[in-house]
Amino acid sequence: MISLLEGGGAKPGKKAQDKVLLLRLGIIGSEPPIWRRLVVRESMWLSQLHEAIQVLFDWFDYQTHTFLLGDMRAGSPVQQGELLVEDDRDITLVDLNLEQLGEFVYEYHFGETWRVGITLEKVGPVEPGHAYPQCIAGERAGPPEDCGGLEAFADMLHCIQEPESELGKEWLQWLGESYDPTQCDLEKINKTLRKQLRGT
Repeated sequence: MISLLEGGGAKPGKKAQDKVLLLRLGIIGSEPPIWRRLVVRESMWLSQLHEAIQVLFDWFDYQTHTFLLGDMRAGSPVQQGELLVEDDRDITLVDLNLEQLGEFVYEYHFGETWRVGITLEKVGPVEPGHAYPQCIAGERAGPPEDCGGLEAFADMLHCIQEPESELGKEWLQWLGESYDPTQCDLEKINKTLRKQLRGT
């Protein structure tokens, strides 16, 4: 049996029942690149993908989010008030027809505007005994919540390379000793995904 978790899998376009999707998610504009590969069931709701993205990049869902799906926007109507958006609790990944849609974008925190580009890389069968969603690869830690956006994040990375400087000390105190921008902790990510999104 072909396994997406082992790097195999059918290319997009294959017909199959009970499919899983291999998605690549990358923060647009980040340098060095910050990205993840995530295996999910095609029946996953967009609202659940939102929850997974929060886990992937170690965010806390404090702010508003929106999916940009071609001419359509989807998100939480409760969060966004009168802004015209479809309810992401009513849309699954299979509804999007990702093979034709191509890349779509997840926006988070409109003050800082983090944009995550999402693309379909492979399609494969659901495999008994495997838990979904599962993050199988990634590089670098996500930008900390409320760090100020891409430009401020780049400044932060520069400052913490000089830990004895005044700004370096301030940032490191705010970040905490455990923060390492070079690390993507797959074990922690998958443990949290299993806890929050079991059975999706």
